[in-house]
Amino acid sequence: MSLKALVLCSDEKIVRVLRRTLGDLEIGVELCTNADSALRKLTRDRFEAIIVDCAGPRSAEVLLSARRAPCNKRAVAVAIVEPVVGLRSAFDIGAHFVLYKPVSTERAKSSFRAARALMKRERRRNSRIPILIPVTLSNPTTGVDLKVSTLDLSEGGMAIKFPRGRRPAGRWNLAFSLPACETSLELVAEFAWEGTGAQAGLRFMEMTPETSHQLCSWISRNASDAEKDDPPEQCRLSDLSLGGCYLEISSPFPVSTRVTLSMRAAHAELRAEGIVRVMHPDTGMGVEFTQATPEHRRALEKFLDVLNDNRDLLPELLVEPEGLETESPASAPEQASSGETEDPLLELFRSQAGLSTESFREELRKQRRAEPPKSATTHA
Repeated sequence: MSLKALVLCSDEKIVRVLRRTLGDLEIGVELCTNADSALRKLTRDRFEAIIVDCAGPRSAEVLLSARRAPCNKRAVAVAIVEPVVGLRSAFDIGAHFVLYKPVSTERAKSSFRAARALMKRERRRNSRIPILIPVTLSNPTTGVDLKVSTLDLSEGGMAIKFPRGRRPAGRWNLAFSLPACETSLELVAEFAWEGTGAQAGLRFMEMTPETSHQLCSWISRNASDAEKDDPPEQCRLSDLSLGGCYLEISSPFPVSTRVTLSMRAAHAELRAEGIVRVMHPDTGMGVEFTQATPEHRRALEKFLDVLNDNRDLLPELLVEPEGLETESPASAPEQASSGETEDPLLELFRSQAGLSTESFREELRKQRRAEPPKSATTHA
């Protein structure tokens, strides 16, 4: 088993359920029955998931420490809590998923299916492939061009060798071709770090869904520890606007998960990237689109037109995780834009995220009855 979870729990019944569920999903278990042993392991070993029974002493300390441990700060965190504990309380101590007691096998499998998909993506996201390929760097401000070579490549960036005496900084346009790929990749990157000698690190910025998909697919095929991603999850579209959508899904991804959506309705197809802003366990999630290009807006408008002209048409929809966002979810929405006009669906995500599941869905129903033109379409 290549995926590994640290479990802090002393309840034998819960441990049996977790071992059975995680074993079926091919996730290894490292069991700790006290906080001290869990904290030691967090500083020494890498885990793809941290699962904590919050009834134990210092359980919150373990979850918070996982966020600070360099090797585990991107691990998926799962909190096991009593039914009286609110979601917000669990999320505030660093949990991505919440399991309510008594922990059933069915409920655990539903949550861990989504968690495993995220665990695999985060694991692969950290993979760096040693590779030597030429790259052209162009500075959009000064017009300076540089010819460099890569040292390694990952989904989020690359390490390069650059000419001695040069210390480039800021944003640059990149162009390079991957081995065995016919098309060249063109994207924007910024210098993120400078190593010893003539080495530096570039962080990719503002990749289109097509470029991101091409890069991720190549890395998946060529990583030495490559493991197949879980297939995309089917879900149901209940609300769609130019700024985001609400998806009905039994295993939703946690807030701050970056996702890719593939939608199809009649002759219209749409591929979009977004970030989860609202999550309701076992029910659904609200996704804010993160692209702000004219092309993306035109594609969304075309898709909305198809749905508005065919009210009985149920679109096909697939969603897959791309990783966990590191920025604060509270501040992130202000950075995105869905256009010049207000978007009631996004406003609902931002202002009513703390509502109970049923109260939030009632607010969605109120919006549907209002039906502002070009703002939202409904298939509930």
